[in-house]
Amino acid sequence: MSAASTSPVIERGTATSRIAAVAVAVIIALLAIAPQFLSAGAVDRMTALFIYVILAAMWNALAGFGGLVSVGQQVFFGLGAYFAIRLADAGLKPFASLFVSAIVVGVVSVPLSLFMLRLRNGEFAIGMWVIAALTHLLVNLDRLVQGETGTSLISLNVYDAGTRRMTIYWLALASMTALLAMLFGLLRGSTGAAIRAIRDNEDAAASVGVRVTGTKRLLFVLAAFGIGIAGALWLATSITFQPKTYFNVQWTAYMIFMVLVGGIGTFEGAILGALVFFLIETWFGGTGVWYLIGLGATAVLFSLFLPRGLWGTVEERFGLRLLPVGYRVRLPGNPTAPADDGTAPSPRQSTQHQEKA
Repeated sequence: MSAASTSPVIERGTATSRIAAVAVAVIIALLAIAPQFLSAGAVDRMTALFIYVILAAMWNALAGFGGLVSVGQQVFFGLGAYFAIRLADAGLKPFASLFVSAIVVGVVSVPLSLFMLRLRNGEFAIGMWVIAALTHLLVNLDRLVQGETGTSLISLNVYDAGTRRMTIYWLALASMTALLAMLFGLLRGSTGAAIRAIRDNEDAAASVGVRVTGTKRLLFVLAAFGIGIAGALWLATSITFQPKTYFNVQWTAYMIFMVLVGGIGTFEGAILGALVFFLIETWFGGTGVWYLIGLGATAVLFSLFLPRGLWGTVEERFGLRLLPVGYRVRLPGNPTAPADDGTAPSPRQSTQHQEKA
């Protein structure tokens, strides 16, 4: 037997992943022209889906890839909307204020990271929740917001409803695409390997030269920036701003649900989880409290029986990776790369595949 046939093969991009990349480009192109064929209600719902994908991808980047589990990411969602209100009131054009507000959120997250990243595990999670609660109270003190009465992004009313709806849709699509591309590129590079090393063992990563604090700060700020954009876009769709709505912990609960269901720590899982959440909300959102109970029960069931989520389970069972961000070692004894030829490997074969940072 030749040495080549007995040596492990390190792979990342496959024929399947290249086909998936082309499919993604086609889907984005179709989504860009979709408003011309969709009803006004459908355009609004698709805009909500794009925002959900952003939220899921950012929380998954922070917790799934970086190991920074937070239950206070609603602080950035609320600040994204709040700063958009403030900037528009100062005279900035409303659509420009949406993205400038996200930049401001990213800038604000830098000093916040200086002390929050000193915390670990449960301390970090609860600390972020405390920061969100305190920020909510501070925003209530702003006279422009008028406490829990709230205010509106009234400058958007200068645009007719159709133009406003289409513009917000395209802005949400462009934001989702840009953030996913940015995150994908980051995770595929050396920084992505450092992020996963820190998640697996922070002390070991530091011992081999990984800049732990700087890498964690980069991920923290990116997640804050992305969630800030999501909050600003949500404000644009609803016009009204009430602090208790935007700083509600339910937003982080939704992020956690989407990532758990889709597959934590997988790039595709966050997107799939957002789609599942979107469909559940569309079909059952009108059932009131039973909808929330159903979401909680679904999350518990997935945690118990499918801890790796939908995509994580598919990846583990069949070795299928559409948008791989890490390398994988294919061990001897399994000459066929799973899913490359359209056939699924046996359970024994699938256990011979491991992803490597």
